[in-house]
Amino acid sequence: MQQPTNSPSTTSVPVWDIWVRITHWAVALGIFANLLITEAGSDIHEYVGYAVAALVVSRLIWGFVGTRYARFTDFFPTPSRIKSHIHDLTQRRYQGHLGHNPFGALMMFALWAVILGLGITGYLQTTDQFWGDDTIQELHEILANSMYVLVPIHVISAIMMGRLQKQNLVRSMITGKKDVTNP
Repeated sequence: MQQPTNSPSTTSVPVWDIWVRITHWAVALGIFANLLITEAGSDIHEYVGYAVAALVVSRLIWGFVGTRYARFTDFFPTPSRIKSHIHDLTQRRYQGHLGHNPFGALMMFALWAVILGLGITGYLQTTDQFWGDDTIQELHEILANSMYVLVPIHVISAIMMGRLQKQNLVRSMITGKKDVTNP
């Protein structure tokens, strides 16, 4: 006769809706394309940049009207949420957030701000008023170069936090589901 076990079970919980996943991966693909493939200033570079900026704007709107874990009310990084998250990390408690944790939210806002800044400075370079303006071009370049820092931090942090939480966070951004351990 087999003895009952008291081991915890795992349940898959839907967290990331289809729009969150589409915008995430489409933005990632667009950033990759514009940083490493397209020629700066080319028509395709501009179109990809505008598309990525439009996706970020749509995701910002979705942060107000979307599903539970997509909404800013679920993950906005308030000082108290950040303090609580730091406390949890120092106590080696890693399971506190089914959606974005406060550091993940800060990274999202940083990436979105840079992407929107890239879209604006990229557009301004095509206008008569700022055509050939070195300041706008330099700002665009600084913002683009900051992506070489922010993106690896984002990816490495997602992998590290996933390991600490014993979750495959990359897979969850593909499937939309996270595994939750039930006692």
